[in-house]
Amino acid sequence: MASIFYAGGVPIWTAGTTPVDSTASLQFLNTGTLRLVNGSGHIIWDSNTASLGVSSASLDDSGKLILTNSTSTVWSSFDHPTDTIVPSQNFTTSMALHSGLYSFRLLNTGNLTLRWNDSITYYSQVCPMWGSILSYSNDYAEGTDVIRFLRLDEDGNLRIYSSGRGSGTKTARWAAVEDQCEVFGYCGNMGICSYNDTAPVCGCPSLNFELIDSKDSRKGCKRKVETQDCPGNATMLDLEHTQFLTYPPETQSQVFFVGISACRLNCLVNPTCDASTSLSDGTGQCYLKTPSFMSGYQSPALSSSSYIKVCSPVINNPSASEQGWWERNSPKFGALTAQYALLEYASGAPVQFTYKDLQRSTKGFKEKLGAGGFGAVYRGVLANKTVVAIKQLEGIEQGEKQFRIGEDQSEKVLNWEYRFNIALGTARGITYLHEECRDCIVHCDIKPENILLDENYSAKVSDFGLAKLINPKDHRYRTLTSIRGTRGYLAPEWLANLPITSKSDIYSYGMVLLEIVSGRRNFEVSAETDRKKFCVWAHEEFEKGNVKGILDRRLADQEIDMEQVMRAIQVSFWCIQEQPSHRPMMGKVVQMLEGIIEIEKPPAPNAGSEVSVNGTSINVSNNVSIYSTIAVSVPTTSSSFSVQATGVSPHASGRNFERASSSLLHSDPN
Repeated sequence: MASIFYAGGVPIWTAGTTPVDSTASLQFLNTGTLRLVNGSGHIIWDSNTASLGVSSASLDDSGKLILTNSTSTVWSSFDHPTDTIVPSQNFTTSMALHSGLYSFRLLNTGNLTLRWNDSITYYSQVCPMWGSILSYSNDYAEGTDVIRFLRLDEDGNLRIYSSGRGSGTKTARWAAVEDQCEVFGYCGNMGICSYNDTAPVCGCPSLNFELIDSKDSRKGCKRKVETQDCPGNATMLDLEHTQFLTYPPETQSQVFFVGISACRLNCLVNPTCDASTSLSDGTGQCYLKTPSFMSGYQSPALSSSSYIKVCSPVINNPSASEQGWWERNSPKFGALTAQYALLEYASGAPVQFTYKDLQRSTKGFKEKLGAGGFGAVYRGVLANKTVVAIKQLEGIEQGEKQFRIGEDQSEKVLNWEYRFNIALGTARGITYLHEECRDCIVHCDIKPENILLDENYSAKVSDFGLAKLINPKDHRYRTLTSIRGTRGYLAPEWLANLPITSKSDIYSYGMVLLEIVSGRRNFEVSAETDRKKFCVWAHEEFEKGNVKGILDRRLADQEIDMEQVMRAIQVSFWCIQEQPSHRPMMGKVVQMLEGIIEIEKPPAPNAGSEVSVNGTSINVSNNVSIYSTIAVSVPTTSSSFSVQATGVSPHASGRNFERASSSLLHSDPN
């Protein structure tokens, strides 16, 4: 093919999609046309610029090939992309990336879509007029000579790549479809996508089928004996935890609400039915599938079963490797075998996963969320896109010895002196993390559960499983990551996908400080607070001069330093300001609590509601990088949309840019 390459051999544009050999030639004709012809003289590709006055062709440093007349550009390769977008290249609704049967388009609705055969949409990223969609690559490019590009690969996935200039190699940094098996048609017709230890693999439903191409399992499967060749001798092949999607999609008349057995039988007796899928999600939905293109996916996480019509007898695929048989039958695991058997057949029992399934969902236990007494916790994504935390147990034989039994403290209330010292000690600990370490450490999960007390009730900040290490020279400690933390303590910038700094910990500390004073959870609402967000209600009471109304009523009979209470409440309000720039640094918080500096009257905290984050801690962070931002702009006065990959000079320092990342960003210019 005739292609444009980055230095080192990374192709970014191709003239047409038909391969040619060394006898082909790229011709610039005197008519102003750029043309690719093969050795036989047949036209493979043409720029269609004849009679437009084209007088010159040039290739600039960005990789853009342009044809110009005496006054302007007539044709540009950037306006006719093939499968790649590079920095500074616009991508509009009139364009598409193509790779085999797959295409990537920006619709007039503002949706970024991936489609198979221009018919089945298997990925659609909605771009709301008011919101932003960010997808970050996971590499730092700190001043290195790195180039970036977005490519639609032949496997149907859209990826961001980085490549060292001149290296000729590329590294995938982000993928639109996290689960490759969700790409429609990835394994061809009747092929089933599943996973080995680390990667997707394609196979056939059973030995009743064979690969269409024994050298390429992605081209799909075919029956060894077609069902029309065995009339009256057909049966159904049962495939658990398997789903088939079809082209064309099922019509309404092919969707039923029946049980699993009926779903299987209905297809068997229906001469036009080729397969069926029964959803085990409580809906009872059954999809009958006529002979068509079927794309299969098999995973223990799928709550569905599928059935394919074959000629008798059913010849199942060889069972999975017998590896591990001795473990299940050894004395060490013998006691667990019966439990697993009961779980497997119990109605509504938890889904079981093999170790390989967990390896695949965690991408080889790649993203570590934290660690506890029994092992590390990793982020995983199941086949149904459910994000889960997976704990890898370690040393479970000694599990009982890991526990400490202490005195029941449930009915004891800490007096004010203890509380204030705990608040001050916690503030000093966070100050050390933020300002006294060589690199700033953002804890990311400051909450009461992570403040431990020793025998003297001295506070110690604990659980650094979500902590973020930030070089203090990196544009004022800023980093960019996805939501991590705990409901009730998340700073607003977490929820808005804004850069995260040490000020995010200060917001969380402010919420903890208010809880220490009041003796109640900040996210609790009650009739006493008029169902308002607690911090808003507390500020209203503070404005009324009702400080004792905010204070824990269980301290009413104790001697209390009300000046300390006043300082603590005011500091908490300063810490939970919505704008990070309005929050004090942690060192200043310590000084305010100690009474060294005066405290100005704090503004009211934001009354906005907080997004609920289920669970305790989720980390889906990726490192920020600077080289290309793919922006989707939606003009309010036009039906035209565009995507632009904006580039930064590869010689620039990665620390000099506030918010440049490999991302998909939607913004409303108005």
